[in-house]
Amino acid sequence: MIAYVSGEIAEIAPDNVVIDVNGIGYNVKISSTTASKLPGIGERAKLYTYTSVREDAFWLYGFLTRADLEIFKKCITVNGIGPKGALSILSVMDADSLRYAIVSEDKKAIAKAPGIGARTAERLILELKDKVAIDDEMIGREIAANAKGVGENPLAITSDQMREALDALVALGYGQTESLKALQAIPDLEGMDSGAILKAALKKMF
Repeated sequence: MIAYVSGEIAEIAPDNVVIDVNGIGYNVKISSTTASKLPGIGERAKLYTYTSVREDAFWLYGFLTRADLEIFKKCITVNGIGPKGALSILSVMDADSLRYAIVSEDKKAIAKAPGIGARTAERLILELKDKVAIDDEMIGREIAANAKGVGENPLAITSDQMREALDALVALGYGQTESLKALQAIPDLEGMDSGAILKAALKKMF
């Protein structure tokens, strides 16, 4: 229905913003992450929107990027996750981090969202893992550029040494998502043993 709204910010709250478009105030539901990135009242903003129509309500959900909108739309296809739950997830992680969490099956990271338990996080991973597209924009150009030799999918674990290093990082208490990001940020992984990869990854953590 409404692809986006662009206008002046009239009101803003952690979960809602009012955008004045030529004298008409559009009430738009947003995540707290989006709220923190918006400019102040009186400034202009553009939000890509998803329209939810129910018998008793008509809501707009707004996002600063198309990537955020697309992952939101995927989330609400999962049984048990409605628009409120999807916004809750995007309030604790951005679109790129959520894609990492899904691909690396990091249910703990997803379950940190208020109202999203471990079972719901598992269901989301199960249903979306094959649907989440990975490209340079989604994973961040810097990480993709540093992940030399990984191939078409920079998130892939391409050797036993990488798998051993990942398992060691998780055993040390790091989440799978942040551990995988650290591994993918290491240049020239080929030829390194698991100990060297682990040490290099730990440096990326700080």
